[in-house]
Order: sequence, then structure tokens, then C-alpha cells
Amino acid sequence: MSLICIAPADAQAEGVVFGYKGKNGPNQWGHLNPHFTTCAVGKLQSPIDIQRRQIFYNHKLKSIHREYYFTNATLVNHVCNVAMFFGEGAGDVIIENKNYTLLQMHWHTPSEHHLHGVQYAAELHMVHQAKDGSFAVVASLFKIGTEEPFLSQMKEKLVKLKEERLKGNHTAQVEVGRIDTRHIERRTRKYYRYIGSLTTPPCSENVSWTILGKVRSMSKEQVELLRSPLDTSFKNNSRPCQPLNGRRVEMFHDHERVDKKETGNKKKKNQLK
Repeated sequence: MSLICIAPADAQAEGVVFGYKGKNGPNQWGHLNPHFTTCAVGKLQSPIDIQRRQIFYNHKLKSIHREYYFTNATLVNHVCNVAMFFGEGAGDVIIENKNYTLLQMHWHTPSEHHLHGVQYAAELHMVHQAKDGSFAVVASLFKIGTEEPFLSQMKEKLVKLKEERLKGNHTAQVEVGRIDTRHIERRTRKYYRYIGSLTTPPCSENVSWTILGKVRSMSKEQVELLRSPLDTSFKNNSRPCQPLNGRRVEMFHDHERVDKKETGNKKKKNQLK
């Protein structure tokens, strides 16, 4: 867990607590602890602003291959974010013929990655890890709009997590039980991929990032629900965008599926004439 987001027990043991503003904010992370140095000096840092002029279409990229299953889950106040940890057998994602196992997912509000200069209301990170210890994160961006179905199912659990914090339990855990992680999977005809880092200390690099191209929706109430279990200093828990430093951002776009859909729509219109 500590690799994704340092828990206060770990951080306080070393006399370090990072945050998102002031003397412990993102600009200072690299100076808070020797283990956090990469946050300041790394050249492959995340998040980034994905700009059109920096995108390269890669025809060799394939559709995201994910296999998610029923598994036990626990909702956790991870101090710097709200996270859901999965039991064994949650599923896998295959990236460039390498298998990564789903460990957890967590949310940031507002979004960490920007898309064409736009920062969105929230961002979901699906965190996977390979046997060699490397990470792959699949991210979804959310704008304010209709309710997100999975979060609607988790409303009662999130409220309970908030209630635990109000009681003074700042690292509360709420058992969710068995869930079908396939309900979290999001199909997409477009995604962006680049090599980056964890977005919280220690900001470890060489993380494979996949940003889904379709921006989805969640309600204002759901955004506030994700923030409510967190302390004030972590409610806005997005790290600023980092320099690209010459990195290549590649795009996958399934033109064939798009063309088929457009052809189908044209046929329907002609039939109505």
C-alpha cells in the first residue's frame, strides 16, 4: 500500500507527512524525505497535460485487454485518497504482452491528468502490478454530469467511511464484500499511453500509464462523497502536471469500429428517408 500512497503511520514514523498545499505540498515533496527525491529530480514524472501537438498515433497499439472477475473488496480511507483494495483473483490487464494484476483503485479530485489543457472534476486510477514489481495504471477522467453507476452502488459504504473519520478513525476500512470488477471496466475506442510515475511520493518512475479517451460523468454529490472521508488538506488531492521532457505520448484509436458505427448510422438515416 505504501508504494501507492504513504499512510500516516509510515510517514510519521519517519517524521514526514506530505500534503497538497503549503510547506508539505507537491513542490516540496522531493525535499521532505531522501526516499522522495525522485519527486523533484525525476524526468518521467506524472501527471501530464496531454496536448494534441504531442500525440503520436501508433497503429501497432491494440485494444486494451482486461479480464476482471468477482472478488472481495475493501474500501479504505488511504489518507491521501479513498481507495478500494481487491482480494486475489481480481483480474489482469495485458500491456505489450506483459501481464499486470489488479491491486486497487483510487480517486483524485480534481483530475490529475489534463486532456488538451482541460482539468476534469475527478480521475479514477486502476492500479495493476506485474510479477517484476512494475506498475501499470489505467485512468478514467470524469466531468460533472449524470451519476456514475458504480459509485452509486458504493454510496452507503462511502458514507460509512466518512462517519468513521468523524469519529476520529482517519484510516478506516469498510468491508464491501464480493463485487464484480467487470462493472468497473470501461470499454474505449481511444486511449493515450506514456511512461510516467506514481503521482504520490515516492514518485517512482517507469509506470505504464493508459488514459482512456472517453471522458465519463459523475454527479457533484459523488465528487463530494469521494472527498468527504478525507482531511481538509487532502480533499483537493491532485498533483500539478509535470514537464513532458521529450517523452512520447502514443494514441490508440479504433477507426474501424468508428467507421462501422458511422456506416450503420448512415444506413439508418437512409432507411428513414
